[in-house]
Amino acid sequence: MADDLDPVVTRVLQCTEEARVGDARVVVLVDGRSGSGKTTLGRRLVAAWPAHLGRVQLVHLDDVYPGWHGLAAASRAVESTILDGAAPGWTRWDWERDAPGGWAGLDPAVSLIVEGAGSVTRASSARATTTVWLELDAGERRRRALARDGATYEPWWDVWAAQEDEHVAADEPRALADLVVELRAEPDASR
Repeated sequence: MADDLDPVVTRVLQCTEEARVGDARVVVLVDGRSGSGKTTLGRRLVAAWPAHLGRVQLVHLDDVYPGWHGLAAASRAVESTILDGAAPGWTRWDWERDAPGGWAGLDPAVSLIVEGAGSVTRASSARATTTVWLELDAGERRRRALARDGATYEPWWDVWAAQEDEHVAADEPRALADLVVELRAEPDASR
């Protein structure tokens, strides 16, 4: 995936430069199904963020989802509190306690990258500079996600996939995306 994402970072930053209006804060939303590479792309965007765009903040929706049934709630948080112009932020989710954690504030003057399934909705995309949808075949996504999270995620895969299906049906994030990225599965090293 590393080789796939290097040109994607460049494309996202170019798209962002073209869509940017004046000195307004830049907001990039990265969506896709589980295992498609959203977190990796978000981190790479931060690492490649051009100095002339100022500082940037990264929000991982994994820190926002209120548990395994929380994709829709995190989408609403993006639309409301995370993109709130006056006092943006969100309530962290403590996965170990399975309970809400503390408030995580954001600087409303600093650019923002939000990555996670459910980040691109009709309401959030209207407030974004650039929206990205990552596409990858289901088998490779599952392989990646389970390699990353293993036994913790496996019993929840179908529950989460059903929420992703609902998000895709309700919000059509791929259609809302300024940039749709079709990623390739990594070659099987065992062959």
